Amino acid sequence: MKWRGRRGSRNIEDRRSSSGAKAGSIGGVGVIAVLLIGYFLGIDVTPLLQDTAQPSGTPAELTQADQEAGEFVSVTLADTEEVWAQLFRSQLGREYRPATLVLFKDVTQSPCGGASGATGPFYCPADRKAYLDTAFFTVLEDRLGARGDFAAAYVVAHEIAHHVQNELGILGQANQLRQQSSPADSNAISVRIELQADCLSGVWARTAAQTFGTIDRSDFEEAVNAARQIGDDTLQSAAGQRPMPHTFTHGSAEQRSRWFVTGLQSGQIAACDTFSTNDL
Repeated sequence: MKWRGRRGSRNIEDRRSSSGAKAGSIGGVGVIAVLLIGYFLGIDVTPLLQDTAQPSGTPAELTQADQEAGEFVSVTLADTEEVWAQLFRSQLGREYRPATLVLFKDVTQSPCGGASGATGPFYCPADRKAYLDTAFFTVLEDRLGARGDFAAAYVVAHEIAHHVQNELGILGQANQLRQQSSPADSNAISVRIELQADCLSGVWARTAAQTFGTIDRSDFEEAVNAARQIGDDTLQSAAGQRPMPHTFTHGSAEQRSRWFVTGLQSGQIAACDTFSTNDL
């Protein structure tokens, strides 16, 4: 993916210089272990970190890697804005209102609750913002085996796809149903939400490749691999668990990669209706 020197988004809220924290009683290695539990098991371990994280008293220092990651996210976000504005006009006959993306380090707050590296990237419909600690890109590559710039771009595109769902009224309806459902049914609805976001990410990837000429076939392969590596069955196996489909909240590796490819091949928002099919 060619991203250096390209236009960035104005819709970045960079909290990284003010989100410094230091570990308390757990210690550095222990914090890393806690974070990995969150990544692999899909558990929000923010409360554990809040018990042991204390304000450092000084602003967080941004490294060169931090600066580059921020620039990369800004360019990717700008691409999503242009593509979804185009797709909303051409396929839906309406205007797209872009999301804001919050960059943070270690911990921050959102209307949907505390955000930390342990929660992973997420979208909060209450304030229409996506939240991302770019340290997740390192985990994605080093711990989960999802390498390459476009694997990281897929993560950004997936969270913005949740914003697309929110703009279309899908996310609100689905979350309301989840609140009225049993835990197992709530998980099943969550899987449909996430697979649709994967599909919409594929729609974005196809249109971005056609529009900007900065994405090639190898980039698509990086995204498909990333989708596989963060499938619920893959993560549960990596954590030493037997995959249990009734506990899945995002979908299996096969499902996630297949729905991304569905969007990639079709380029159509309508192809991403995961709520009407019995064949996920």
